[in-house]
Amino acid sequence: MSSSERAEPLDVVVVGAGFAGMYAIWKLRQTGLNLRVIEAASDVGGTWYWNRYPGARCDITSMEYSYGFSEELQQDWEWTEIMAAQPEILSYANHVADRFALRDHIDFNTRVTGVHYLEENSLWEITTDAGQRYRARYCIMATGCLSVPNTPVIEGQDEFAGKTYHTGNWPAEGVDFTGKTVGIIGTGSSGVQSIPVIARQAKHLTVLQRTPNYNLPANNAPLPDEYRSRIKRNYKEVRKAQRHAQIGVSEFSRGLGGLGSNAEPKESILQTSPEDRVRALDELGFEALRQYNDLALNPQANELACDMYREQVRRVVNDPETAEGLMPRDYAFGCKRPVIDIGYYETFNRHNVSLVDLRRGGIERITSTGIRTAQGHFEFDVLVYATGFDAMTGALLRMDIRGRDGRTLASHWEHGPKTYLGLQMTGFPNLFTVTGPGSPSVLSNMVVSVEQHVDWISDCINYLDQKGAGSIEPTAKAEDAWVRHVFEIADGTMLTDESCNSWYLGANIPGKPRIFMPYVAGVGAYGAQCDAIAAEGYRGFVIG
Repeated sequence: MSSSERAEPLDVVVVGAGFAGMYAIWKLRQTGLNLRVIEAASDVGGTWYWNRYPGARCDITSMEYSYGFSEELQQDWEWTEIMAAQPEILSYANHVADRFALRDHIDFNTRVTGVHYLEENSLWEITTDAGQRYRARYCIMATGCLSVPNTPVIEGQDEFAGKTYHTGNWPAEGVDFTGKTVGIIGTGSSGVQSIPVIARQAKHLTVLQRTPNYNLPANNAPLPDEYRSRIKRNYKEVRKAQRHAQIGVSEFSRGLGGLGSNAEPKESILQTSPEDRVRALDELGFEALRQYNDLALNPQANELACDMYREQVRRVVNDPETAEGLMPRDYAFGCKRPVIDIGYYETFNRHNVSLVDLRRGGIERITSTGIRTAQGHFEFDVLVYATGFDAMTGALLRMDIRGRDGRTLASHWEHGPKTYLGLQMTGFPNLFTVTGPGSPSVLSNMVVSVEQHVDWISDCINYLDQKGAGSIEPTAKAEDAWVRHVFEIADGTMLTDESCNSWYLGANIPGKPRIFMPYVAGVGAYGAQCDAIAAEGYRGFVIG
């Protein structure tokens, strides 16, 4: 008998078997809860299952982008690179699923279509594309922040006669670009990572770029043995430090590579001379921008850093016209999560790579043989969309989620996502979101945030059971106050600058309300607030 046919309702249904859903199985199983996980893919891994594009890699050091719940797992698993590539991360996810028998709780190849609250019996009913129905006291949405690929609507795109791929839904068997002329649309993270790899194989690669990014070098390399040993000796301290760090990366990884691994910037760029800045570029290249501490809040300081960045692009890219096309302008450095690159700018010095700067004339339509722009027609055998995701809210809004009185989540979020702590929404009792809008989520080491969220949710369910309570949801007042708090913390930083059109604001999706979604005060500050609210009997929540 399948889980969907059981007469008795489950305690918990979890949607998604990425890193969040996998940890939820392990954690909730410890408390004896009866749970089931529903996953659209054929195996575990979430983002790392789907994003198999060439060059896909994490931007956090691998030994810290890992689970901390098992000392044996930490000691046994051997990462090979400072920042692991997608195949290694997916192998890790599969190893965890095997080691802890997680697949026994997962229904694969099953896509959730409806999540409805049944008020008469205080249960959530989850329906799937195959017509299955699950009922549970609690529903945990572990659907991921970057799980719904964004494919822009371009006239004629169905007419293209060649092969078309999206970096967010890459074929498991890979793609052979040998002898092919390839066009790639987009220069966000997936574009920046995949372009150097595709260029080494394709006959010719044309990059169609709407907005150039600010990138920082990955400095990736094989994992040093001394560092590996040091982390393994101190994993207990590492995990504790992660929970208190700004983005969930400890000081043990300082100086190694990736986001959060560099020493805290201590120098004001406004206190430097032009000669100082030239010298810094001579010595450090793009890395020079990491040493200044006044870029996030001071527009004048930020513009000096942007000038330095553009100068370094000129130094690396041989062709002046191409270099000019690759230079970000008119928006602040740091308003988007920095893209970590390996040889990106050097790739444009190859004879088989060309840039189409769409700021000089955009895409008009896709034809049967390529793309027509205001600058001319370009012919391709293959088109690649590296156009990112409908981030943070996309997966949730694709499902028909309905709470009290049949109110849809889409209507609740009509003017932008509203949550309390990124964990719950008013009117949706016993429905939890992991790394939802209003939490550090995409501004953090996601594995650290995932564990913190699932731990909090597990503790909350245990608290309710001990009290004999049937439901929990935030008050409208607490939800509104948290949304204001999230914005106030970000206001005045480059993250909310008027020049910035980032996916943090939903600006990459036409018609999406412009509201800043992540919590920028950091993992430590956020965790402290969550703990304090729970310690005060779940302040801001209504327990029924």
